[in-house]
Amino acid sequence: MVRFQALAYASQNLLVCLKLFKAFKARGMEHIVLCPGSRSSPLALSAGHFADHGGFKLFTAIDERSAGFLALGLATSIGKAVAVVTTSGTAVANLLPAAIEADRSCQPILFLTADRPFRLKNCGANQTVNQEEFLVSVCRLSEQGPLDGLHALSSDSISILVDKTWESAHSFPGPVHLNLPIEETLHPSLDEQDSIFSSFSFGNNFKSKGIATFGTEIVQDEINHLPVLDPSQPGVVVAGPWRGSSGKLSSFQIALKEWYELSRWPILADPLAGVAEDQPGLIRNWELLLSNGFSIPEAGGQVLRLGPMPASRALQGWLSGLGSCQLLITEGDSRKLDPLRIASQWSKGLLSWWELQKKDFVLTKTLASDKSRHLLNEWIKNDQIVQDFLEQRLPLQGPLSEPALAFWLNRLLPEGLPIMLAASSPLRDWITFGGGAQPPRRCFGFRGASGIDGTLSLGIGLAIGQGQIVLVTGDLALLHDSNGWLLAKPNSVPLLVVVIDNDGGGIFQQLDIEVEPINKFNQLFAMPQVVDHCAIAEAHNIPYRQVACLEDLKLALEWGLNRSGPALIRVCTQSYEDAVLRRELRKDLSNYFLPLAQND
Repeated sequence: MVRFQALAYASQNLLVCLKLFKAFKARGMEHIVLCPGSRSSPLALSAGHFADHGGFKLFTAIDERSAGFLALGLATSIGKAVAVVTTSGTAVANLLPAAIEADRSCQPILFLTADRPFRLKNCGANQTVNQEEFLVSVCRLSEQGPLDGLHALSSDSISILVDKTWESAHSFPGPVHLNLPIEETLHPSLDEQDSIFSSFSFGNNFKSKGIATFGTEIVQDEINHLPVLDPSQPGVVVAGPWRGSSGKLSSFQIALKEWYELSRWPILADPLAGVAEDQPGLIRNWELLLSNGFSIPEAGGQVLRLGPMPASRALQGWLSGLGSCQLLITEGDSRKLDPLRIASQWSKGLLSWWELQKKDFVLTKTLASDKSRHLLNEWIKNDQIVQDFLEQRLPLQGPLSEPALAFWLNRLLPEGLPIMLAASSPLRDWITFGGGAQPPRRCFGFRGASGIDGTLSLGIGLAIGQGQIVLVTGDLALLHDSNGWLLAKPNSVPLLVVVIDNDGGGIFQQLDIEVEPINKFNQLFAMPQVVDHCAIAEAHNIPYRQVACLEDLKLALEWGLNRSGPALIRVCTQSYEDAVLRRELRKDLSNYFLPLAQND
């Protein structure tokens, strides 16, 4: 019998990990989220040493799933990749939900996972699985370190590997997986650590290349076939959720303003669209206008669609009837993003399309036709009618309801304060009832996979990178990621969580699902949980407050926002009654709207 005797690679493993992080730092990495493990200990020791010397900001998490979403929220805020470090085995599998969302939301993230060397694969060794395959389907790149172990990486190989992974994460933003086999011995002694740390230089010896931007290189053939819209004729802009890097958002906003100045097309914007707060031409209540079937003046058949489709069936139905003169522009994502299958797609971004277009036009406010201006005025007039109706029907008094919360939260929160909306009822109600004369603010949301996974951790990541932010979430979404509270260190994360507790998945009350008796509906869909979110918050030393009526909402928000760290506000609503209220509002709006429109 031949018995394998592992060599003592502890010092070499640690030195290679230090060089690896040094190379990533040279490329621009600033943040690491570290999960516990033995196989990953050389990575952990290296990350800790860099953090101690100001090289990285280090966050620790015991739950790999929450860690992945924390990194995703932080990366979304700062516009560059955050690294997540895990050990081997199912720890890697827990990264998949965040990897899926990063892929669909087009946000950069690096997963650095420790693994067993090849000699331990497929032989029954403990905690050894095919983890190198777990994230392949959604990652921009999946790379392996040397199969014999990380100690075999040369300095040149490290530089090449880091260049490749960093560029893959940012050129077309998304997740990258770097799986790193590590041979024993894993844990260097203190003397070995002191020797390596004292001799290691933090200076930048690695050549840093600029990041190529995927999909922005435009060839002549693409210019010859550039999709064209005519701004002198009527049309409409539909802006879906923003899926680009934060660094590109301002140029996108400028291009959209210039297009509006030229065309005077009304803009129907998703709350997550990232349009500028002072963007003219915004129609705030477009979802209610379209879902109630109001007679909107013909849009001339031209539609400029920006990003993926907003979460509105009424909008999808309306766009389907406008014909095929629709242009869909994405910010570097060449994947097909038109569920209607009628739009032509330009994947190089709004700015590049507009730069190629505007040389053929004179930027004056007189170019838009009288018909276009009339169309815009009709949208604005109808928008105001809806706004007046909502102000009458949703006063800031009485029992709490989800439509009233969407309407008033947007008005009571300070101007400019960002909001994150959970990908369920809060976002849909914000689209429908949160418009009107709202203060300017940036809304974040993660609609890539349209799931509720990782909601709290995403909000914490945004708060770390963005500063103070408000998360509006449902009770099941918050419960699903309750381990996220472990990341919200008291007095350090400026996140105010407003949880809408409607005793389960209230969104299912809005769907046309017929189930009798009602307890069967709850069992199969709503799934109410006997959980006290305030008790969970208290267990994590998170201050909380409950709101009993709409009159108390303003004071509760002021209380939460005046705290230096995380806080929770719990509002209780009735999902069935709110579903009835939504239907009644739509029905009553039709009766309110028609006489006013006829008088005009």
